[in-house]
Order: sequence, then C-alpha cells, then structure tokens
Amino acid sequence: MSLLIAQSSIARLVSRANDALPGISPGAFWFVAWVWTNAERVRRGWGLMCSASKSHLPEERAEAIVQQPVSQFGDAYAVLLKSLKERIHESRMSATLTVNRELTTLYWDIGRRILDEQQKQGWGAQVVEQLSKDLGKAFPDVVSFSVRNLRSMRAFADAYPDQEIVKQLVSQIPWGHNLRLIQMVKDQQQRFWYAAQTIEHGWSRAVLVHQIESDLYTRQGQALTNFERALPVPQSDLARELVKDPYNLDFLGLTDDISERELERSLLDHLKEFLLELGKGFAFMGSQYHLEVGGQDYYLDLLFYNTILRAYVVIDLKVEAFKPEFAGKMNFYLNVVEDQLQHPDDQPPIGLILCKERNHVTVEFSLRGMDQPMGVSEYRLLPREVQATLPSPEEWEAELERVNEEEQE
Repeated sequence: MSLLIAQSSIARLVSRANDALPGISPGAFWFVAWVWTNAERVRRGWGLMCSASKSHLPEERAEAIVQQPVSQFGDAYAVLLKSLKERIHESRMSATLTVNRELTTLYWDIGRRILDEQQKQGWGAQVVEQLSKDLGKAFPDVVSFSVRNLRSMRAFADAYPDQEIVKQLVSQIPWGHNLRLIQMVKDQQQRFWYAAQTIEHGWSRAVLVHQIESDLYTRQGQALTNFERALPVPQSDLARELVKDPYNLDFLGLTDDISERELERSLLDHLKEFLLELGKGFAFMGSQYHLEVGGQDYYLDLLFYNTILRAYVVIDLKVEAFKPEFAGKMNFYLNVVEDQLQHPDDQPPIGLILCKERNHVTVEFSLRGMDQPMGVSEYRLLPREVQATLPSPEEWEAELERVNEEEQE
C-alpha cells in the first residue's frame, strides 16, 4: 500500500474512532495508529532498552566493523562512529519510552471517558461491548479494543483517578506491568511503591509478579538489626532498606528438614534467583570463603559485595532457631573481613544471619553489645504438603503458554 493510501486509511479510522469516543484528541489516535503500524519497531526498541548489551552482534564482529575504516580515516573516525552509535541507542530508548507513555496515557483517557459517560448516562456494562464492536470495525487489524482490554482500561482509570500520577509515575512502565499492578495490588500506596521499584530496577513483568507474590513491600527493611547503633547516617538507612524479613526461598523447592550444607548448595544452584531475592547491588564473591586467623582456618558460608553500600556482606546460614552465640560468631567474622578484605575506600562490612526462626527479644539482647553491624532474618521454605501439590515442569510450561496466548488476545 502506498504512503498516500495508508495516510488516507488512517485518517478515516481516526475520524471513526473519534466518533466512537468523543473528547479524545485526534492527535492521540494518530500517534497510536503509527504505533500499531510500526509495532515490530516498537517491540525492538523496547528490547533494546531492556537489554544490558549495546550491540546484538558478537563483540568480535562489532569491533571488526568499527576498526575496518580506521586505516582510511584514522582514529578520529572510530571515535566519531562510537559516539554516533551511542547517540542512536539513546534516541531509540527515548523514543520507546515516549511511545509507552503515550499509549498508557491514551488507555487512561479511554478508560476515564468510559467511566464518566457510564456515570453520566447511566449506562451499564453493555456499552463496553458496543464500543468494542465499533472500535473493532474502525481498527480491524488491532486487538487492543477487545471487551477485555476496554474493561482493563476502565479499571486502570478507576485505580488512578489522578491523571498527573499516571503521567509522572505509572506511564513510565509497560502496560502489561500496570495491568498486573491493578490486578494484584489493591492498596494505592503499595502500587506506587512497586511502580517506582520497577522503574528503578528495570523489573520485567515476571520479576514484578514475583516480588508482589512474595510480598516484598511488607518484607523490605524488616530485619532485626543494630544498624542505627553500629553505622553512621546515611549508611545505616541504606543498609536497613536493603535487608528484609523473612527471605523467601521457595524457589529452592526444599522443605524444612535439611542440613546447612544442603541449604547452601541449593542456594548456589539457584544463585540467580537468590540474588534477585537479596535485592539491588549484590555481587557474589564466594562460598565457604577461607579466612585464616591465628593459624586456624575459618570459612564464611556466603560472601557478597554490595555496590550500593560499598561494603562486604557476610551471610551465615542456620537451619535452626536463632541462638545468641550466632551473633558473637558473626561479630568475629566481620572483624576479620574488615581487617583482611576491606579496602580503604570501603564501608564497614555487614553481617546477615539467616535462620529458620528467631525470637525478637533474644535477638535484641544478642545484638545490643555487638560493635559490628549485623541483622537477623528468618527464611521461608515450601511446606512439604505444599511442595507435593506443585505442578510438574511440563505443566508449568503449558500454563505459561496458555497465559501468553491470552495476553496476545
């Protein structure tokens, strides 16, 4: 189809869509029509934004492409080419964000108009079905105006009455993320928090769902610690926000009757999931990390470095209830790490004791005399009876395929 024919067709669709939903600017429909006709480009742009890599080519090929003309134009050309590529990547990411913001704002506008007209005219649910039919005729190649999606837009506008909140916060995350938020989180402040965390950490939809299901909002910053006494401000505030209670280790597929070595080995086998549960800034340094003190050998269960705190984090695993001597052992470990591993620019190391159970009073008394910063948290594993009811990997795969098909409708 020629450009003039395409523009003429889109113009007719915009006119018919505006008749179906008066009050929404034609410019918004023009924008969305462009998005739909360039859907593949938009998806590729979003993929670029979420990708940690700046090139889809193997590194050797990318370097070869850059280096090829250097002999002809000199080193300045390589510098120019590199800077132009970076600028193009930045522009693509910016365009993708703009597309997402405009789409989300449009969906809010549609939902708001439906809500207002239903209240004003006394219309029932049938109006949504009629709008779906009329908009479907106006946009026959688009599935976004299905009854289900229009209801989602209506629910979205109902969940966020203030359009400024939509523009400033939730329009910065994909539409699918927003649907999960309004479906799974009823408290508005919690939704704001999860949306902000998604923006800050670049969570995928699957990660967002996992964090909601694991109740991260209420667990964040809930570990029992001595950070206020052992760390200066603002380091104490940062450390407190990075630890949680309890830690959700359901992904291990283990039950309570395990040894510490089995727990550690399973965490290493699921290191990616464990890093996600630990939170932002954690880098794995080693397990059974060797320290030598006074001619004797000692081993840290797990050693991490947190790039936000700029500090080592020692994790001690206990498959039993917390005991006061655990704090004394951790204090010793932290003293040694501070002496042997800490760089002059690092902040004091932090200890985290992960145990099966803990008594609040016992922990408070145990940490009171410790000079090194540490916290105590419980971990949660799947109860045996729950684990027995879990679907098989094949069943999980079939369910994921079904969900993906529904989302494409």
